[in-house]
Amino acid sequence: MDIVYIFRESAAIRIPFSGCDTRLLNLLASQNGVWDNERHEFIIRRDEDSGESAWGFPGIPCVWVNETFPVSIRIVGFWERPWKQSDAACSPRREAHLANELHETPPVKIQPRPQINYSMIGPLPLPEKFPDSWQEKLETELRSRKYSVRTLRCYIYYNRLFCRLMQKQPEDIQSGDLTRFLALIEKDREYAASSMNLAISAIKFFYRFVLRNDDIGEQLRPRHDERIPLVLSKEEVCKIFSMEKNPKHRLLLMLVYSAGLRVSEVVALKKEHVDLSRKVINVRLGKGRKDRCTILSEKAAQFVMEYCAFYGIQTWLFPGQLATRPLTIRSAQHIFEKALRRAEITKKISIHSLRHTFATHLLESGTDIRYIQALLGHANLRTTERYTHVARRSILNIKSPLDSLP
Repeated sequence: MDIVYIFRESAAIRIPFSGCDTRLLNLLASQNGVWDNERHEFIIRRDEDSGESAWGFPGIPCVWVNETFPVSIRIVGFWERPWKQSDAACSPRREAHLANELHETPPVKIQPRPQINYSMIGPLPLPEKFPDSWQEKLETELRSRKYSVRTLRCYIYYNRLFCRLMQKQPEDIQSGDLTRFLALIEKDREYAASSMNLAISAIKFFYRFVLRNDDIGEQLRPRHDERIPLVLSKEEVCKIFSMEKNPKHRLLLMLVYSAGLRVSEVVALKKEHVDLSRKVINVRLGKGRKDRCTILSEKAAQFVMEYCAFYGIQTWLFPGQLATRPLTIRSAQHIFEKALRRAEITKKISIHSLRHTFATHLLESGTDIRYIQALLGHANLRTTERYTHVARRSILNIKSPLDSLP
């Protein structure tokens, strides 16, 4: 029989967790318990005004050890006796009565433990303030507008984070709370401008279309960081492909680079989307739920034919662990990260950098920027123009003044 020992001290409540029922994890997490990995126990800070002594574990035998009461040991939940709420909040006199009532129980020897520095455990997690009922309504509004799954998750995440950091219910949010929230995530969490803008959109959507309340007011958005994308040289791309020995992984990276695909688009490719006769790839419902066509190189087309014949591909071009499901985006990212390490390339880039490299190499080879815009699926030409800052075509004939010095 599993027994839970609960050590109630002046500063905290300690619950050693060894050999206990794993159902306790959720119960302890609900009490804002913090795991002490060194001592293998949960720590729950004590508050003089809180009624933390009024909780227990229904159906699980508990041994309470109190450092201040005259009778320090109290046992509840044995001999099929149902657990009562009053068992967890007994008076000292009641505890003495229970100790006499259970005199046949063998004494429990409690080993002295050294004092714990609770300040080293870290702050307790803030309780959630965004109710599930509001989350369901937010999800309903997003799904009714056919928002993507990633947008749905982001909007729910930022609204929950907003209420948790402000420690307010959605109905209690006031003008100025959004500004304080943005300052907090920028200072403590170092959020980028793009993430802060996404948070603003998520919160304003909830208050405008779900809560039907515009009390948060208008919010100035931070300016986007105008960063130049990092790209790979042709030699580095060749090295990545040569170091990847898995045919499935190599083809995935080749298609991202040769067609300028997003990682979400390449993992969603089906065999029918690759037109080998016309040498094009039909991207279905890409970013913004838009279809487009992009190029399929001769080398990639030959590789696709051999790959499909060898692996017997019928539906998904890159199936996951289950043949009925495609490869996940995170798995594709891991594939690129491993290939980057094997190629010993130290640039801080992601698989999306292959798409940047595709556009940059096309610009350097003289391809018109309008065609590149169509291949990438950019709605605005300004998005494509940032690659002109990276391409070396227009500056190849410019010599540095250092080369003119004697």
